[in-house]
Amino acid sequence: MDKQDVIALFAHLEHGDGANFFALVADDVDWIVEGTHPLAGHYHSKKDFIAGTFQKLAKVLPDGVQLTVQNVLIDGAWAVVELRSMATAHSGLRFDNRYCWLCRFADAKIVEVRAYLDSWLVGELFRQNPIDDEAPT
Repeated sequence: MDKQDVIALFAHLEHGDGANFFALVADDVDWIVEGTHPLAGHYHSKKDFIAGTFQKLAKVLPDGVQLTVQNVLIDGAWAVVELRSMATAHSGLRFDNRYCWLCRFADAKIVEVRAYLDSWLVGELFRQNPIDDEAPT
């Protein structure tokens, strides 16, 4: 994957088209969301990652995460993607978060991710907008 391929892939997330983005994520992706907050964890599949993150965010952000790509760097099989979210929670909290996703590609699919973000803001989002379930380990 070159830089333009990665930008095109992440454009799906920017346009709210998670289905086309996740079509290029391996079913057995190894995805770590770093931190100590309700979304943090080590996810061993695409299904578990979506359930533990995007589905939880959808419960507290009525218009979704609303991601935009800020920067993309490529080094071999790895891409570093800087993202920003601009969203408003049910409680009125502005969820303006920044992310750094380190993504490893194989056969034009994401097979590994380490994601870094503002843990405090995620924790505050769920303190103000509690949901019933907890993130997996």
